[in-house]
Amino acid sequence: MKYNQVRLNCGATIPTMGFGTYSSQNDREETKQAVHTALKQDVFRFLDENDLKECCCELQMGYRHFDTAKIYGSEAAVGEALREAIFEDQMIEREDIFLTSKLWGSDHHDSVSALKQTLQRLGMEYVDMYLVHWPVKLKPWANNAVPKEDEFERLLDLETTWAGMERCLDMGMCRCIGVSNFSTNKIQSLLDFASVAPALNQVEMHPMWRQTKLREFCRDHKIHVSAYSPLGGPGNSWGSTAVVDNPIIQSIALKHHATTAQVALRWGLSKGASVIVKSFNEERMKENMGALDLRLDDHDLLNIEKMEERKIMRGEFLVNQTTSPYKTIQDLWDGEI
Repeated sequence: MKYNQVRLNCGATIPTMGFGTYSSQNDREETKQAVHTALKQDVFRFLDENDLKECCCELQMGYRHFDTAKIYGSEAAVGEALREAIFEDQMIEREDIFLTSKLWGSDHHDSVSALKQTLQRLGMEYVDMYLVHWPVKLKPWANNAVPKEDEFERLLDLETTWAGMERCLDMGMCRCIGVSNFSTNKIQSLLDFASVAPALNQVEMHPMWRQTKLREFCRDHKIHVSAYSPLGGPGNSWGSTAVVDNPIIQSIALKHHATTAQVALRWGLSKGASVIVKSFNEERMKENMGALDLRLDDHDLLNIEKMEERKIMRGEFLVNQTTSPYKTIQDLWDGEI
């Protein structure tokens, strides 16, 4: 019996607890070891989710949802760790893994070739989810995480990009296609011409950036929301909202004998999202998995709604007055910020 999975509009099921592999250090051996460790995290899951006092439970092996991207530089390390677990250690089957990667802006011209290269780096025959990383098209030679001013294409041309994504799907190189960092307006524009609707939108989402409008829109269109920075991004190079230090989150954690990280993650899960957590620390990996057994009550959820909202990943690096299609932050997010 499988727990904590959501069925997507493409027919695949996605584990709701994902393991992120972005690292500013981009240390291949560290990333590889972290994936190995994440695979082996054992947690107890109660069989009767309506009565957590039931003693009948099963042992569920650790993380099975892994998130990477070309621009992270972690595809090779993730692929190597997963192949070792599948073929050498024989601890898992490929079908047990949900693997996500992303199309960078410089590859919008040729999504098929980009995914072929991703699969080569991963050493895999397919990914489970392939996402358009940002609604930004860059020159083919632009491979910096922060594009230079002369590296932008002035037009997004999402129709061409999405047609390439649909070809990737038809060719069997991915099981599902989706987007990341898309506003409701941009998803609607995509739906207006797409033959295949996106299965997922991966966005920043946490108790201090709750994405209410976007979540409602995606729910109405059967698009799953996946949350990156579900803890508010403590320690990220681009900033922090310090969700885990918020007094409301601390109070709820104390009430439930949980950690603040578990409360923040459980909030995201309670909203129907999958959450992409990123910690290479084994104790924190275990702690994060503990969110699966936490339950927040209505009072907890109402208190979280009172928290001030503040976005971390604003996307300033994709905005300029001369070459980017987005002249302001509001243009990038269509006013949803």
